[in-house]
Amino acid sequence: MVGAGRYAPSPSGDLHLGNLRTAVLAQLFARSSGHRFLLRVEDLDRVRPGAQERQLADLRAIGIVWDELVRQSERRPLYDAALAGLIADRRVYECFCTRREIQEAASAPHAPPGAYPGTCRNLTAAERAERTAARPAALRLRSEVADLTVTDLLTGPYTGQVDDFVLRRTDGIPAYNLAVVVDDDAQGVDQVVRGDDLLPSTPRQAYLAGLLGLPVPQYVHVPLVLGPSGARLAKRDGAVTLAELASDGVSADDVLSLLAVSLDLAEPGEPVSMPALERRFDPAGIPRAPWTWTG
Repeated sequence: MVGAGRYAPSPSGDLHLGNLRTAVLAQLFARSSGHRFLLRVEDLDRVRPGAQERQLADLRAIGIVWDELVRQSERRPLYDAALAGLIADRRVYECFCTRREIQEAASAPHAPPGAYPGTCRNLTAAERAERTAARPAALRLRSEVADLTVTDLLTGPYTGQVDDFVLRRTDGIPAYNLAVVVDDDAQGVDQVVRGDDLLPSTPRQAYLAGLLGLPVPQYVHVPLVLGPSGARLAKRDGAVTLAELASDGVSADDVLSLLAVSLDLAEPGEPVSMPALERRFDPAGIPRAPWTWTG
């Protein structure tokens, strides 16, 4: 079976230039390496009405073409099965901590920055019963390592934290790290191109894949798009979505050209298409610095 790359937006709002640039790169990487290219709508959380439809329309407008589309909300049995296996292997425990309790514990002296401190890891049966009566439990992975090194195609070796991260939230929804690992394997995804803000979560996902007996994909974390302030591009930075840019007279074709220029794949003002960019694309030529959008 031919491997696959993918783009996986969350329908929590409209895509902006940074999201679209990552989608372009994901397709370019996939097509240039003979992979299928998949679209996965990560709609387990924060779904805004109409956002999914607008996102798909915007991707089509700039020439993104996918071979398969799936939605995480339709794949719950896959996540439940993976979680059941981890539970059977005694790699999962219940966690009753609130977000505030975790923040307070994590700020204590000698606590690893950002890591879950293991408050509920070794509760007795009586302590679990008492907490169960008070609040619902999340399910956490009982990690046996503190960190893990992964190799990214662009950044090289990266060592990041692996704590007892959440696998299922208190509302019963599968957590991101579990769903994305299960989905990538189920879809044959062996190439993951995404923004480099997600690099810190990658060791957790690679570790979980190993526990589930799944292959670890080739990771490619690409630089983000920044706004005029130097922070990650956001709605506050003005016209950053296709609809907003269109109201200023900037067409979807113009946007693709702008993105191509930002990737050193076109000259300013040059009309381009995704098939043309695929013919020009060389992963080694990707700019390694973030692109700043000034409007």
